[in-house]
Amino acid sequence: METTSSTPSSVTPPWDVFPQKTLDSIDIAVLVLYFVFVLAVGLWSMWKTQRSTVKGYFLAGGQMVWWPVGASLFASNVGSGHFIGLAGSGAASGIAATAYEWNGMFCVLVLAWLFLPIYIAAGVTTMPEYLQKRFGGKRIQMFLAILYLFIYIFTKISVDMYAGALFIQQALHWDLYIAVVGLLAITALYTVAGGLAAVIYTDALQTLIMLIGAVTLMVFSFVEVGGLEGLQRKYFDAIPSTRKENTSCGLPREDAFHIFRDPVNSDLPWPGVLVGMTIPSLWYWCTDQVIVQRSLAAKNLSHAKGGSLMTSYLKILPLFMMVMPGMISRILFPDLVACADAEICRKICGNPSGCSDIAYPKLVIELLPVGLRGLMMSVMIAALMSSLTSIFNSASTIFTMDLWKHFRPRCSEWELMIVGRVFVLLLTVVSILWIPLVQAGQGGQLFIYIQSISSYLQPPVAMVFILGCFWKRANEKGAFWGLVIGLLLGIIRLVLDFIYPEPQCGETDLRPGVVKYMHYLYFSMVLAAISTLTVLVVSMLTEPPSEEMISRLTWFTRGDLPVKKDLAVSPSPDAAKGVCEAERPALQIDISIASENSSNDNKCTTNAKGNSKLMTTFLWLCGMERKQENAENAVPTKPEPLPVASLEETPLVKHVLNINLLLCVCAGLFLWAYFA
Repeated sequence: METTSSTPSSVTPPWDVFPQKTLDSIDIAVLVLYFVFVLAVGLWSMWKTQRSTVKGYFLAGGQMVWWPVGASLFASNVGSGHFIGLAGSGAASGIAATAYEWNGMFCVLVLAWLFLPIYIAAGVTTMPEYLQKRFGGKRIQMFLAILYLFIYIFTKISVDMYAGALFIQQALHWDLYIAVVGLLAITALYTVAGGLAAVIYTDALQTLIMLIGAVTLMVFSFVEVGGLEGLQRKYFDAIPSTRKENTSCGLPREDAFHIFRDPVNSDLPWPGVLVGMTIPSLWYWCTDQVIVQRSLAAKNLSHAKGGSLMTSYLKILPLFMMVMPGMISRILFPDLVACADAEICRKICGNPSGCSDIAYPKLVIELLPVGLRGLMMSVMIAALMSSLTSIFNSASTIFTMDLWKHFRPRCSEWELMIVGRVFVLLLTVVSILWIPLVQAGQGGQLFIYIQSISSYLQPPVAMVFILGCFWKRANEKGAFWGLVIGLLLGIIRLVLDFIYPEPQCGETDLRPGVVKYMHYLYFSMVLAAISTLTVLVVSMLTEPPSEEMISRLTWFTRGDLPVKKDLAVSPSPDAAKGVCEAERPALQIDISIASENSSNDNKCTTNAKGNSKLMTTFLWLCGMERKQENAENAVPTKPEPLPVASLEETPLVKHVLNINLLLCVCAGLFLWAYFA
């Protein structure tokens, strides 16, 4: 059988992926310069913004304009897992994984034009809080808050940490876990101190760095293989020299340059791409706390739409910046990136399932000259830090506002600030413990691991949100049982996937039929259908929701006038004790809590004037000095009216945004058709 020989750089010594490649002094200087810039932006944002209140810390005061919102959305989405995972999927199977990115082009626009007006009208801070207002009760809010935290650990934090640490490990030859702990220390520091404002502003800088670095590597990569034509011609010859005879192991896929693939036997069947992929994408872009929280931080709906448009345009780039460079890496280093023998793969990267995830770091270390390697190291760290800080901030928001306040409804803002920061530290420890399972999962294709788990856990949540937002008859019982049944089925499939892993190439597939024959994208479709049917049937068989659970909480009622009691002055602390928290508006809760606990804050803290300079500096870094200084003089204030005006848009701006919406959708449709 005809095989290709590997390039000299990939065989000397045989299985050392990065022989004698370390960062030069110039690379280290670039890296240090990057950290200086990030630190400067972080300190500036900490000085500029209000971090001592719940809204200031978790929603950046609601004063962000469109471009940092858009940059933060993109940076939060494109973490180090994207660079490693998309390039790895490109090396292993071609451009099909790009469908996830271009699907997101449309879903982020759906967020801004359809979902966000509902969330703004509802006046919510977290997504579980929206469901609590929409359906009433507490069990859905608690259930969803816990689920979101699990999803963040399984598919976001640990994956990004592993991908970023893998890159640093291979570039600097550090131990994987030392690299993880070092990165987490830096990341957690300014997330804990700065809140969402620091995260968004640093994300804007990280996005610029990522684009510059990734485009630079893309240019070097295409020059190396002779452009797009050279890539299309040489990719099919990128076959490892050692592989099993009379099998397809190690051979490039014939449909590598197509997104729409065979509906039965392919790795990404086209019906699943069109429908099954869209459902988890809608969850991620329209109901995930990480994404929605950034949009809610915008000054108004127009700025939120502008940010979504910016993100949508940027989502065009991953095919050219990540997927195709991964394919080029396979061309240049076929024996390493495309290894098809389990023992050889174990020697190369420690994973017998495959080594496609080394495609991007291998390209960086081997292809770029001194100085630019430091730039790309900065890019990977930027990608890691931007996604982790976003997730940390959003996870702490959910834990603090949905879980902690449930168990301690009378807690002060000071306590909420402390809890939110401490939870970030706890989350990092739990995430580290999950890394070994990620390392061994999904055939060496990190990105596919993320998407398969998403397809098992996210469809029921997505359908409950969609029905809650666009069907007024949906009620709490229907939503709860739709979530429970859907997630139970999803967890069963997830467990089966871990018990019966996909066999290596050439081995007999002994998995159960539901795992072997039902692709995870098809399972996503089935799961969504079952969850939807459950919500519909149970809702119709039980009592309809009350008017309070519909007004300003669905698409059709988002323009309703606020209920009068929402604008009433908050009751006194003594009277408030007899009022069920779930029956009072969120604005009243926050204010009554602040008034009742202002004296408690004084008991726990002393006046700022009496503190040492060291303590004052520490409190400023944590964003809590203003609260302490004003605790003694804290006076309850009347709640402001609900943000009706934030839904209003200037006619000219609205027309410009709608024209850009049309252009962006047309660009997306063209790309789908061209690469179909």
